[in-house]
Amino acid sequence: MDFNFTEDQLSIQAIARDFAARRISPVAAELDARGEFPLENIREMGQLGLMGIEVPHEYGGAGMDPIAYVLAMIEIAAADAATATVMSVNNSLFCNAILKHGDEAQKQKYVRAIATGEAIGAYALTEPQSGSDASAMHTRASRNADGDWVINGKKSWITSGPVARYIILFAISTPGIGAKGVSAFIVDTRLAGFHTGKIEPKLGIRASSTCEIEFTDYVLPKENLLGDEGKGFSIAMGVLDAGRIGIASQAVGIARAAYEATLQWSRDRKAFGQPIGTFQMTQSKIADMKCKLDAATLLTLRAAWTKGETEKRGGRFGTEAAVAKLTASEAAMWISHQAVQIHGGMGYSKEMPLERYFRDAKITEIYEGTSEIQRMVIARAETGLR
Repeated sequence: MDFNFTEDQLSIQAIARDFAARRISPVAAELDARGEFPLENIREMGQLGLMGIEVPHEYGGAGMDPIAYVLAMIEIAAADAATATVMSVNNSLFCNAILKHGDEAQKQKYVRAIATGEAIGAYALTEPQSGSDASAMHTRASRNADGDWVINGKKSWITSGPVARYIILFAISTPGIGAKGVSAFIVDTRLAGFHTGKIEPKLGIRASSTCEIEFTDYVLPKENLLGDEGKGFSIAMGVLDAGRIGIASQAVGIARAAYEATLQWSRDRKAFGQPIGTFQMTQSKIADMKCKLDAATLLTLRAAWTKGETEKRGGRFGTEAAVAKLTASEAAMWISHQAVQIHGGMGYSKEMPLERYFRDAKITEIYEGTSEIQRMVIARAETGLR
């Protein structure tokens, strides 16, 4: 690994940091309170290249590498985790899936629209009865007389579902053979038979709209199959490897924001006539926060570097991604918890952003693979046992 960032990597980091300070931070608390999707900010982020950082220029993206993506994600997440969630889905799950498995027409039509901010993408794998056990899905895709796909079923916990124009959907195309019967599709939400359902009332990342989606005799053109028929489950799992690097980056951003707020508070807040940062128990917490933050940051950068290297020659980076996500998400939860504790009553108040960091951190331990799933992925890779 080279610990010196390139000019391009530093450039996109600076763009993200500037945008976060000017446009995201000033409205983050208000949008969180209202549960309002940051539509205008997401569109502008597309124009800045932040919605397609690893997307080649010919498809409307910034044409950068995974490390550039991590650096930018951290900056956005430090300002608002909800906005970073939308950014992660568009970059890691939607664009990455089509770049890896789509044909040229699909890349030009769908990747370009998302990378430029013209439209918003989503990823639909989870169902009401299948979360970690993704292969137990019920949504069905069958062919009609014209060879097009007819889709029926329901998906849940779809980030950006209420506002997405295009969605990567996974459905059973051949029943009875488990994961080998799953195929992937690119869905246009403006076609008849698509419906948004219940909006989820979430604990955190409240400005990232999340809902159920339903398909009722939804007819999708045959050319909207993504990759080969029956390869959907392997596509989903491979895409989630990249997604976990995005969530690790989000967790690092949350953790950094909580840590930096705590450092300032420990200098400014006085008790018993001196700054609370002089107290040994506070210093112990700050030291542990710093160690966990640095470990999470470096492991996330390692996962991004490994992704870039393996993609040059083929191969997987799932273990590194799982290690990064597990470490970073649990660090974000622990650091934000300690930050609230050090801030005392003010940490519990909505007058300060600490309680939002605490609420937002929890989801990073859950979505795109729970901490329990990450441990299973890591252990299986290490032992070779299943």
